[in-house]
Amino acid sequence: MDALGHHLLIELYGCDAEILNDCERIEKVMNAAALLANAHILESAFHQFNPHGISGVVIIAESHFSIHTWPEHGYAAVDIFTCGDDLRPDLAYNYMINHFKAKSSVIVEMKRGVIPLPVLTAEQFLTTNELIEKSREAVVCRKGR
Repeated sequence: MDALGHHLLIELYGCDAEILNDCERIEKVMNAAALLANAHILESAFHQFNPHGISGVVIIAESHFSIHTWPEHGYAAVDIFTCGDDLRPDLAYNYMINHFKAKSSVIVEMKRGVIPLPVLTAEQFLTTNELIEKSREAVVCRKGR
């Protein structure tokens, strides 16, 4: 079965700090990006933090767009979650990259919903300490060769 939704996790680096701290501008860009992607906006809410940073969400009929900014680091974390095949999230994220003046970006796509994925039990997850120990063991093994 196909995925029920597509979730884009977008990391934007080297963005213009002034833009990332302008709540009205962020909301306009996010709404315009949603429309450009062919989404149907239901509502949006954005909040300006003190002394800096913004969190906001655009609720669309097909799911949501969200953003969290750290102007002091020139960084924005954006999620675009869409359902359906008629949307163009690629147009939305390119629009955001340009308007936030990002110098670099990383985009990860996850297919969400009813798709065949390996299922892990709680016992199969490693704790942070276990991961650190395993990485140390791997380094020791490589050095020993």
